[in-house]
Amino acid sequence: FYHMDLYGSKERFDIFPEELSGRGDRSLGDTRRESALTSEKVQHSQEVGYDLEKEVAELAKMYGLDEDREKELELLRGHPEMAESRWSPARTEKGSQDSIYNTSKSSSSVKDQSQSTKHQGLPGEASQDEDQSKARADDEVESNIWSREGLSSGGMSDEWNSQAISEEVEEVEEEEEDEEDEEGEMADVFCSTCKIPIRAFDKLFGEHKDHKVTQLPSAVESEKGEIHKNMCKLEKQIAQMENIASHLEEIFITVEENFGRQEQNFEVHYNDAVQVLAQKYEEQLDALGEEKRQKLEALYEQLVSCGKHLDICKELTDKTHELFLENDKAEFMKVKSFNCQGPSKCFLLHAMDLELSTLPDFEERVIDFSEVEQLMNTINTISAPCAPMINPQAPNAATGTSLRVCWGLFSDDTVECYQLCYKPVSNERHSDEQAEHILKVKETYCTITNLLPNTQYEFWVSALNASGISPPSERAVYVTAPSPPTINSKKIRSCENAALVCWESRDINPVDSYVVELSKLTDEENDDLITESIVGIPNCEVLIHLQPTQRYHVCVRAQNQGGSSERSEPVLIHTTGTCFYLNEDTAHPLLAILDDGFTISCDELENPECDLPVYDNSFTRCIAILGSLIAFPGKHYWEVEVEEHTEYRAGVAFENTPRHGHLGANNSSWCMRHIITPSRHKYEFLHSGMTPDIRITVPPRRIGILLDYENCRLSFFNADIAQHLYTFDSRFQQYVHPCFALETPGILQIHTGIAIPPWTAL
Repeated sequence: FYHMDLYGSKERFDIFPEELSGRGDRSLGDTRRESALTSEKVQHSQEVGYDLEKEVAELAKMYGLDEDREKELELLRGHPEMAESRWSPARTEKGSQDSIYNTSKSSSSVKDQSQSTKHQGLPGEASQDEDQSKARADDEVESNIWSREGLSSGGMSDEWNSQAISEEVEEVEEEEEDEEDEEGEMADVFCSTCKIPIRAFDKLFGEHKDHKVTQLPSAVESEKGEIHKNMCKLEKQIAQMENIASHLEEIFITVEENFGRQEQNFEVHYNDAVQVLAQKYEEQLDALGEEKRQKLEALYEQLVSCGKHLDICKELTDKTHELFLENDKAEFMKVKSFNCQGPSKCFLLHAMDLELSTLPDFEERVIDFSEVEQLMNTINTISAPCAPMINPQAPNAATGTSLRVCWGLFSDDTVECYQLCYKPVSNERHSDEQAEHILKVKETYCTITNLLPNTQYEFWVSALNASGISPPSERAVYVTAPSPPTINSKKIRSCENAALVCWESRDINPVDSYVVELSKLTDEENDDLITESIVGIPNCEVLIHLQPTQRYHVCVRAQNQGGSSERSEPVLIHTTGTCFYLNEDTAHPLLAILDDGFTISCDELENPECDLPVYDNSFTRCIAILGSLIAFPGKHYWEVEVEEHTEYRAGVAFENTPRHGHLGANNSSWCMRHIITPSRHKYEFLHSGMTPDIRITVPPRRIGILLDYENCRLSFFNADIAQHLYTFDSRFQQYVHPCFALETPGILQIHTGIAIPPWTAL
């Protein structure tokens, strides 16, 4: 088998060989075309012969022929005769003539061969003979031209070489273009083994023949899905790393703040201690100087007294010496008695004080460092910090069971840790009696877990150090995120282009709003890819516009000031037809709804007006039930499976249809009724108690009901045989409910979510 591109194209393979005659004709035609092209080239070369040498020089330079000629000349320098013989013009001219002669000879031989072949009896037409004769004439003219040019022009070899080089260049360029065309063909499949895009031809005949391949679009979508998953993982990792980085930044800031406060505190206290030490030094130095002055003054006075005594002693010594030298004995005795009884005797009798008035040693002074010690001790005795300031709740800082609380300290106080207190907020009078929870943390933030969803908590914080605890901060109220809502899958109403989704809140406290997220499902990928989000929904239901014949995953989130809840359990919605549910609040007490939610049954009818518990909205006389409101414009179709011997009613009714009457007996309900008479099955189409006279020969076992709001019609069909039964033409002033009733014991089974059959078109 060959690839489809091989057929119908010029590049296809020659699978079947052609006939010999065709081949001979083709060779003759090719020979004729070649001769014509050759003559055109020769004529063109004659016209532009003035720049031919320049063109040859450029081509020789381009392909490196000049370099080859120079190298060859260097090798042949020792043999000039060989160089002259190789590059002489005469030799070149002769070679050109020989080449021309050989070319003309080869062309003439081809002509003779084709002519001989024709004469040997190969099949041909008269037109072919004429073409061959014309070709021979052209070849003769061409050979004459070549012979004249060879004889007249001595540089014909250069022209021929330039033409040959140009032809080779054109061939190389054509081959490169063919290769680029082959490489440039678009790849249309993907090799799963080699992980590269390839052509389908390579799968059939190339090296990827035994490899597994897939369609290129599907491979691209698969790779995009993988890239999306990897991007989601990277985003999660980035979020985690950002949280860790923010945590480290907060710790870094806390360390820097504490270090700055401690450094400032140390500097202040050490400066005070140094100042006290300097003061003590000055005081002790002044006292020591005063003691030195006193000692020196005492010693000076004692020294002056000693000088006076020395003067007196010297004077007495001189007088005594004079007396001793006196010759007159009477005078000596007189002077002696005078000196001994006068001042001299007093001086001699006075005792000399030879004790030092002061000692040279100084008293040992003990410096009182008690005050300095007190100052040094006050370095670690830090005053209690001031009250921190708690931050308001940040967006998305809460989950259903946790809260992240942050605060700050706008002072230079030293803090060892923080004491975080919290309790739930209650609107009751005894809210102060709620138990308080206390946590001690090192940082200026804390994540509190094990909390209740959608609940307000009151937080306050204090700072602690070795001196004590600060006053508490102002109290801030934080709220946890809500719990995921619960979608009531049994009460979802939908049609081909819309759906009404209802859910219930699991929180005691009200939430701010809801968010509905849609995920379209396809056959190829079933991942929950968010295609649309509806935000700001105030109530527990929403009408969503959808696309027909699709499948959707729908989930709901609740939102409040604390953030968004987790997703609810997703529900699957099909937009292939109308879906509704049976309203149990409207059911008659004798009517039972089975487990599937779409089958009603009645076992006894002895006392329709029984004493069983009745809801305010229940039917009391007719054993009937209403379906949910079909609140979507357009067409809606559902079917009712009935038993042949069961009497029933099926149709539609307004919300305010009387509960104490029968369906179809008033102007607010339209229904089809089946009753069994002794002679036949009777079918009535009731509205306001009136019915047309219609006979149905084939009792329907599956009734199709088509509600058309736009055209104001309600049609009934026998779905088994695609038979139209009856159509009500009535302008519905408001949306209606499907209604069903049993008049004898039996079962009715309702089928929803069915596409409108094409035979329902009237």
